[in-house]
Amino acid sequence: MSSASDAELAPLIRKLESIATLSDAARHAVCELPMSVRVLEPEHDIARDKEQPAHCCVVLTGWAYRYKLLNEGRRQILSFHVPGDVPDLQSLHLKVMDHSLATLTQCRLGFIPHESLHALCLHFPDAATALWRDTLVDAAIFREWMTGIGRRTAHGRIAHVFCEMYVKLNAVGLAENHRCLWPVTQVNIGDALGLSNVHVNRVMQDLRAQGMIGRQGRELIIHDWDALCALGEFDETYMHLERKAAA
Repeated sequence: MSSASDAELAPLIRKLESIATLSDAARHAVCELPMSVRVLEPEHDIARDKEQPAHCCVVLTGWAYRYKLLNEGRRQILSFHVPGDVPDLQSLHLKVMDHSLATLTQCRLGFIPHESLHALCLHFPDAATALWRDTLVDAAIFREWMTGIGRRTAHGRIAHVFCEMYVKLNAVGLAENHRCLWPVTQVNIGDALGLSNVHVNRVMQDLRAQGMIGRQGRELIIHDWDALCALGEFDETYMHLERKAAA
């Protein structure tokens, strides 16, 4: 175990300040929260369905995802999470996990005791407001995913996820110029959007052929942002960003 560096905590501060206003004192208090840092390898469970965690985790580096495991090992990915996210924040008030949380890539994770977060909220109301807004934005993103899976075409669903994740990464300073690291596999996309791997592959080829996206090494490049947003019917209003990084 080790402690988190200022650079590793920066996305968390940017994430909270992208959706709310923090005083200097609250910002300092967030950075001083007691935190045990662990490194977990890809596809390692962070928290499991039905567990009762005593802490919340901050993604410091890497990507994570929420999921439900159905009969015969079928998996539904519920959301993707990037540095700055606290994907099990609801465990602060909901004592039993109703889904699982796992690493998508190797991750450095900071585990903060619930009692420390309760104390933060008690003494710094603006920090409490930011965390509350974070859970509300989380719910808004779930609603958008439900709409996509229920009503958008496969092309629209995938385009929407690309746009959403780029905006999330951009807001915490981890993406710019419509380029970002993209560790999500086609299998991951299929498990998130209810599509077969073959269908995802076909859509990805179409998006590349139409000049909307490309890849360079581990990076996703969005060549035609406006076209991709139109295809995915993407309107970032539901993300409720008050402050964004430079596009």
